[in-house]
Amino acid sequence: MFPFCIGDSDMRFSITAARTTLFRRVLPSAVLAASSLVTSIARAETAVNTLSEAEKRSGWQLLFDGESTDGWRNYKKDSISDGWKVEDGVLIRAQGGAGDIVTKEEYGAFEMLIDYKISPEGNSGLMFHVTEDGGQPWFSGPEIQVQDNVDGHDPQKAGWLYQLYRPGTAYGSNGETADATRPAGEWNQLYVRIAPDGCEVCVNGVRYYTFKIGSDDWNRRVAKSKFSQFEGFGKAKAGHICLQDHGDMVSYRNIKVRRLNDDGSVPQPIDGQLGLKGELAFPNLKWDQWEPVDDNGRLRPLRILELTPSRDGTNRLFAASQYGAVWAFENKADVTESHLVLDKRGNVADWQRPGGNEEGMLGLALHPNFKETQKFYVYYTHPTELKSVVSEFTMKADNPNEADPESERIVMEIEQPFQNHNGGSMEFGPDGYLYIGLGDGGLGNDPKASGQDLNTLLGSILRIDVDSKADGKAYGIPADNPFVDSKDRQAEIYAYGVRNPWRLAFDRKTGNLWVADVGQELWEEVNLVTKGGNYGWSNREGTNAFGNRASVEGTSDPIDPVWQYDHRIGRSITGGRVYNSSRVDQLTGKYLYADYVTGKIWALSYDADAGTVSSNEEVIPDSIPVLAFGEDESGEVYYMTNSPRGECIYRFSK
Repeated sequence: MFPFCIGDSDMRFSITAARTTLFRRVLPSAVLAASSLVTSIARAETAVNTLSEAEKRSGWQLLFDGESTDGWRNYKKDSISDGWKVEDGVLIRAQGGAGDIVTKEEYGAFEMLIDYKISPEGNSGLMFHVTEDGGQPWFSGPEIQVQDNVDGHDPQKAGWLYQLYRPGTAYGSNGETADATRPAGEWNQLYVRIAPDGCEVCVNGVRYYTFKIGSDDWNRRVAKSKFSQFEGFGKAKAGHICLQDHGDMVSYRNIKVRRLNDDGSVPQPIDGQLGLKGELAFPNLKWDQWEPVDDNGRLRPLRILELTPSRDGTNRLFAASQYGAVWAFENKADVTESHLVLDKRGNVADWQRPGGNEEGMLGLALHPNFKETQKFYVYYTHPTELKSVVSEFTMKADNPNEADPESERIVMEIEQPFQNHNGGSMEFGPDGYLYIGLGDGGLGNDPKASGQDLNTLLGSILRIDVDSKADGKAYGIPADNPFVDSKDRQAEIYAYGVRNPWRLAFDRKTGNLWVADVGQELWEEVNLVTKGGNYGWSNREGTNAFGNRASVEGTSDPIDPVWQYDHRIGRSITGGRVYNSSRVDQLTGKYLYADYVTGKIWALSYDADAGTVSSNEEVIPDSIPVLAFGEDESGEVYYMTNSPRGECIYRFSK
C-alpha cells in the first residue's frame, strides 16, 4: 500500500542581508514580510471529555460529559449507585457495592474510545453487547480486561479479550507478547471496534488483535472457555456497553462512541462539498526517454512525487519520479515536449522491489536562487544500502534542460534501520534554508524510539544551509536552529516527533510550514510546524496516547495537530499545499490534502487568528489515489496519481 501501510509561536526567520537579497528574487513580498515577524499560531490542547471538530463532523458522541452520570445506570437497575462518583471530570468506581454499570442505550456496530486509570493491583473490565436476560453481564457480553499488568491477580493482561484473544508478538521484540499498557495510576486508552465485518482492539494506539464474532475461530475459542456454558454468550447483535465493578478503584474519562452504518461506513468529517472536477493539466505531454515497460517486461508506472517551478523566468516546471528521473517542461496546457534533466534510474532503490514501496527518489527542491546557481537537490534511497541520500546537482552550462551527472555533491547521508518510513519530502523555506522531512526509520511502533530521540535525525524535520559548510559537513547549520547549542541533540533538527511526514510544504503567502504525518493504526494528522516543536510520536498518535514509553527528559510537551482524522475516514494521508491561485476561487487560501487509500481530497480552511480549523470541505466527489501535490509559480496546485500511461499530473476545475 502506498505511500505507507502505507505560523509558529517561536519561529523567527533571521535572514542576513545577502540571503534576503537572494530570496527577494524568487518569493513574493508578502512572504518576506511574514518571514521577518513572529507569527503566532495558537494550539489549544484538546480538552478532556470533549469532542474535537473532526470527531464531531465524523459522528463521534460523548458517553460521559465529565459532570454527570447521565446515560449510565446499574445493570438491571433504573439508576446508578452512589458507589460511582464524578470528580474533577472523571467517572470513578469509588467504593464498595458500586456494581456493574451499563449504558442506557444499546449499540450494535460501533467504535469506542475510552481512557482508564486503574489502581495498584486493581481489576475492572469493559463488556459489549450485554443483554439483561442473565444473572451477570459477562454471561452475555465478552469482556476486555482493564487491570494493573504489573501487580495484577490475573495472568491475562489489560486489553485482552478475556479467555478468548490476546495480542501477538510485539514489533522488534524477541517473540514477546505486545504490551502497550502504562502502569497503574497512569491513563491508558482503549479503542474498540465491534462490527459484523470484523472487530478490533487497540491499547494506547497499538493494535492487539482482530476477530470476527461467529466465525469458526471465534466459536472454537468460546467452546474452550468458561463462557461455553452460557447459551447467549456473544450471540446478541446489539446490547449495552458495560463497565465492571471488580471490587477495586478504577477511573474512566474521555468515553466516546460512534455508531457504524450497516456497511461499516461513518459520516465524512466535512462541512460541504465543492463538487469540483479533476482534469489532466498537460494532456499532450510526452515524457522524454520514458517507457511504461522496463527491460524485464514489467509495467513501470510513472509515479511523479514532486512538481515544482523553476522561478527563473523560463516558466518551467520540474518533476521528479520515484524511480529516479527528473524532467523539465514548459508550464502551458498544450505543452508536448519534456526534457530528461537527470537520470538516476538504476542508481536509486527500486520501489518495486520487495519491501521497497516507500523507497526510490522521494524529494526534489530547486535552489531558491536557481537562476544564478543552476543547482537543485534530490532525496533518494541508496540502491544497495539502507540509507537515504540528499544530493546536489548542477545544470550543464551549455544545456538549460540537462543536469551534469558528474556534478553530484552528496550533502547528507542518513542511515535507515528499515526500508519504510523514509519521508523524503523537502523544500526551501522563506529563509532560504532547506527543510527535509524524515520518518522514524520504519517497521511499526517505532521500535528504535526515534520519534522522541533528539540524538538521532530520524523522526524529525531538518533545517540545513546548503550554501555553507561547517564542522566537516557538506552543509551548514543555521545559527538559530533550536538545538544548535544543546548537548546530545542533533543541531540539524528543526522540529521532531513525526512518524512519516508525507509531505511538507510552505505557504508562500504566510510562510507557514504544513506537514502531514501518516499514522499507524488509528489516526492521520495535519500539523503546522513550529521551530523546536514536538509533535508527539511515538508517545502520541495525533492527540491520542500511543504505547507505553516514558516521556523523554528534555523534550517539550507535544503540540496538537491542527486536524486529524481516524481510520474509518482514511488510512494514509497525502499532504498537500495551500492553494494561492485565483483560478478556482473556491480553493483560494485553503490547504489541500488527500487520503491515498480512500481517494478523498479535502480543502482545509485555517483561521490563523483563532488557531483553529474553520471548515473542511470535500473537493472532488470521485475517489482518486493521490500520491503527492505540486505547485507552479502562480500558486496553482496540482495533484499526481499513479499512471502506466504517463497521464499523472492533474489540476482542479469547476
